[in-house]
Formats: sequence, structure tokens, C-alpha cells
Amino acid sequence: MKAEEEGEPPASPKTLEVMAATIETLLEEISGVEDPIEELQCLKTALLSIPVSALRDAVSGQRFNVIFSLLNSNQREQVELCVAILERILVALSPVSLVQNYRVELQGGLTHPNDTVKILALTQIGRIVENPDALTEILNNPDILRAVIHCIREEKIAVAKQAIQSLSKLSHSKPGLDKLFQSDLQKVMKDVMATSDIVRYRIYELVVEISSVSPISLGYCANSSFISQLLGELTGDDVLTRATAIEMVTSLAHSQHGRQYLAQQGIMDKISNMIRGAETDPFSSLYLPGLVKFFGNLAIMDSPQQVCETYPAFQNKVFEMALDPDPVMIGVALDTLGLLGSTVEGKQVLQKTGEKFKAVLLRMSKLASSGATELRVRSLDAISQILTLQPEQQTEDLLALTESWFHLLSKHPMDMICNISTQPFPELHCGALGIFTAIATQPWGQKLMISTPSFMEFVLDRSTGQTKEAKDAKFELVGALVCSSTTAEILGSQHYIRLKTYLREGPYYVSAVAAVSTEGAE
Repeated sequence: MKAEEEGEPPASPKTLEVMAATIETLLEEISGVEDPIEELQCLKTALLSIPVSALRDAVSGQRFNVIFSLLNSNQREQVELCVAILERILVALSPVSLVQNYRVELQGGLTHPNDTVKILALTQIGRIVENPDALTEILNNPDILRAVIHCIREEKIAVAKQAIQSLSKLSHSKPGLDKLFQSDLQKVMKDVMATSDIVRYRIYELVVEISSVSPISLGYCANSSFISQLLGELTGDDVLTRATAIEMVTSLAHSQHGRQYLAQQGIMDKISNMIRGAETDPFSSLYLPGLVKFFGNLAIMDSPQQVCETYPAFQNKVFEMALDPDPVMIGVALDTLGLLGSTVEGKQVLQKTGEKFKAVLLRMSKLASSGATELRVRSLDAISQILTLQPEQQTEDLLALTESWFHLLSKHPMDMICNISTQPFPELHCGALGIFTAIATQPWGQKLMISTPSFMEFVLDRSTGQTKEAKDAKFELVGALVCSSTTAEILGSQHYIRLKTYLREGPYYVSAVAAVSTEGAE
């Protein structure tokens, strides 16, 4: 839309007059026929030909009630054309004029049998509640908000998601929060919640989204008992419910005020105890990955050292899962180790575990070489995160640490990763290049590269890896080498100049000679 607005010169008053007259004529024609499909199609085409910037003036003062009334039809094509027309028109209207002129029609749209009509109405209500002047009109008509809350229990997930989004926007203002949590709408939410397990979790999703906005909005949600109910589900009897609850609680922990609240409620200790108790629960595999992800996220947002020291059960479980035969457990462990190892503090925490981490690193190496493809990719990603050091992090100790880890992967780690990079799976090729990119900025990595026969030829050869992803991954590796202050000295000026040329030419460059020879081959 923006490009359209920027590319079009502003419409002259004369042009706007013609546009407005065309729309008016088409609306009259639509009102006068019994089967208006053709006329609706003409109106849709006319509206799409008007730049968004000019649309507001072209439709101002016109009434589109006839289009809303035509939504009440069993003819699918007619309804879809009306929705397309209204989507185009309503965006051009200000939220205030929208609510003043079409409040009743939008409210009707919320109970329409067609889902696209519901989504249209919900989207426009979302625009209205974001505008302080228009919001007042909605707050004075709680029936609309009641209908929006009821949409959360609709079968189609897209409708429910749009309703959650619109109500979440409502919570960005104090009057909106007051209306949701300090009026009978709170009871409406609780009634809707009782529909089913699925709908209950949609309400939790809304509450978590609202809570994340600010400490004040979290206060409203906490006082309304929704959050304490969610936290209660963590230790409920139903293991599937528990798994979903932990996902919601992890989302709540994304904000600092959310984490503080959870800590005050003793939730971190509770989850740590659940990890401990999981060993004796035959169904723990259903919710254990979620518990581990919770602490993994917590470690990255707060402090890996603090989290691992305060909740040793978490760290022990991650190592245990990395050596587990269950692919689901291994996958979560790999992702979590990658997350932890991506920070300097996390690297130091892993190093402190000594032999334990060495065993895990060996397992990661084996998985990268010969596991199932998905686990191979996740292993490669985790290894590259663990080995990455930003230029400002490259102290002598940390460089020695990443180098020692790299050599633990295999007797000949460069050959091992080169072998993976030549396999006919693009995701493995990119994963292997990711590891080379991780070590490319570190002097020891560059020394290995220059001492590995034909490695630099492989880096500079554009014919390896033909997918866009592979070309991008190779370009990232070249960029990492060029940006390092030690490259020219270690790799030599000839390689350095060729790398700079590669970088300048971009990831998708094809030389004229290569292009000609390819044509000849065809």
C-alpha cells in the first residue's frame, strides 16, 4: 500500500470528483438490481483502481449501507465480493467515522455465519479500539465487546485469533482495561472460558498477551484470578493441559514484570520441582520439553549462571536429555544448549561442568554426522552457536575454550564438517557453513582454514550450493572472513583480495564466462 501511495501523484480535485461520481453511480446501480454480482465486480474493480491515498476523499460522504445489507445472502460469491469491497473502503475511513457511521453494521458482522465477514468486523473493531476518540463510542456500547469475546469460542481459529488481537489492543488503555476487567465483561470471559479446554486456553492466551503489555495490565489480570487459574493448571492431573499451561507461562516470562510476578508466586521453584519429579512420572515426556524450554528462555533473558546455579535440576536434565534416545528430548536439549552457549556467560557455565559437557559435545558431533536429518540440522545449529564469539568477546581464555571444543568434535573436525557440507541436503550444507562462519572470525579458525587443503578454493567456488539459502550462507561466511582484522595476515593477501571481490559482487553473482559455458552446455 505504501508503495502505491508513494508512487502515485496526489489526485486532482477534478479526478476525485469523477471517482466519487463513478462510485456513487455504481452504488445506485447495485441498489436497483436483484442479482448484483456484475455490478459489485465493477465497484470492486473501480475501488482497486483508486490509490489508497485518494480513496478517503473519493468515498467521504458516501453511504455503503447497501453493501453491508448485501452481506445477508446465502450466495457465497456475493458475500465475498462485498467483503473485498468493504475491506478496501473501511481502511480509508478514520476510526471515528467508522464507529459513528457503521457501528451497528460491524456489530452485526460479528455474528454473521460467514467467517470472512466476522474477521472483517473484528479487524475494523481492532482499529477503532486503538483510537482514543473512537474507543469511547465502543466503551459506551458494551454489546459489541461482548460479541467480540464470544468470537473467541468460534470454531475457526482465524476468527478467534482476530478477536484476541482486538481485545488485546483494547488493553493498551486504562479505560479499556477497566471495561474488560471491572465490568460484567469479566463474567462474559469466564462464561466463554467454560466452553471447552481449547477455548479456555484461548482466553489464557488473551490474558497473557494483555499481561505482557505493562506491570499495570498484569495487575488487572492477576486481580481477576485468570492468572492464578492458569498457574494452577501447571500442576493439574491432566498432562496435556500441563504441557499447554507451561507454554503460556513461558510467554508470560518474556517480560521482566512477568518474570518478577512468577518469581513472587514461587513458580520457578515449582517448575524446578516438576523437572525433578518427572523421573517417576511415566507421562513426563509430554510436558518435560516445555519445562526445559521455560528455563532455557529464562536463562537467556536473565542470567545463564544464575538460572543454572539456582535450579541445578534444569541443567542436569538438559544434559540427560541430550544423551536420551528419544528424538523429541534430544531436539529440545540441542536447542537449549545452543541458546545457553550463545552467550559468554552460558559458555562459561557449560565449561564448568567439565566431563559432562564433553560427553554432550561428542553426542552432538555424532548426531551432526549421522543422525536423522532434522536432528543433524539442530546439532549443527547448536554447535555453531556454542562456537560463536563476537570480536569484542575474543579474549585469550574464550578463544582457547572455543578451540578446545572444536577439536573435541572429532579427530579431524574440519574434514568432518567439510564432508557434511558436500552432502546433497541444502539444510545440512547451510548448517555446516554456519559452523565455518562461527570460527571464521577467530584466529585459530582461520589458521585451520588455510592449513586445510583446498578449503579456500571451496569457500571461493560459487558453483557449490545452488539454492538461495546456500548462496546466502556462503556469502555470510565470506563476510565474516572479510570483516575479521586477522584475515589478511593469516590467510594471505591473495585470498583476502579474492574474498573482498566475492563480497563486493554479492551472493548471486554469475561470471560472464560461467554464464556462456552454461548456455553452451544447454
